[in-house]
Amino acid sequence: MNGVLMQYFEWYYPADGTLRGKLTEEAENISNLGITAVWVPPACKGEQGKESRGYDIYDFYDLGEFDQKGTIRTKYGTKEEYIRMIEALHQYHIQVYADVVFNHLAGADETERIWVRKMNPESNTEFISEPFEIEAATRFTYPGRNKKYSDFI
Repeated sequence: MNGVLMQYFEWYYPADGTLRGKLTEEAENISNLGITAVWVPPACKGEQGKESRGYDIYDFYDLGEFDQKGTIRTKYGTKEEYIRMIEALHQYHIQVYADVVFNHLAGADETERIWVRKMNPESNTEFISEPFEIEAATRFTYPGRNKKYSDFI
């Protein structure tokens, strides 16, 4: 039997924290429609807090639990709502595919001085400047999470 995957979000979804709760309420109806899997947006806190679509990852461990970037919830809801959503979907044998973007980090907590060189925009192997120092937003310390789940910074 072939399954049917539904993308349950879109770029312009309102930043009102309702997506997770709405999907929880719709689980039975979605199952009755023959949907066997849903694709949900990135779950973690983004640089833009509750306005973040999830692709500007700030903290992989914050699913809407910690007061960071001006909010506890994400654009789509809280951690508790995320867990309830998954449980409700699984109750109706619906698989959940969470979008995860590991190579995007944004909203560093601190800056540091680093050395860089300009590159030829037509060739990523050709330097077009001597090394020079810049201030870069590269330090992620996650003070709102206070090392819960991971002490990695």
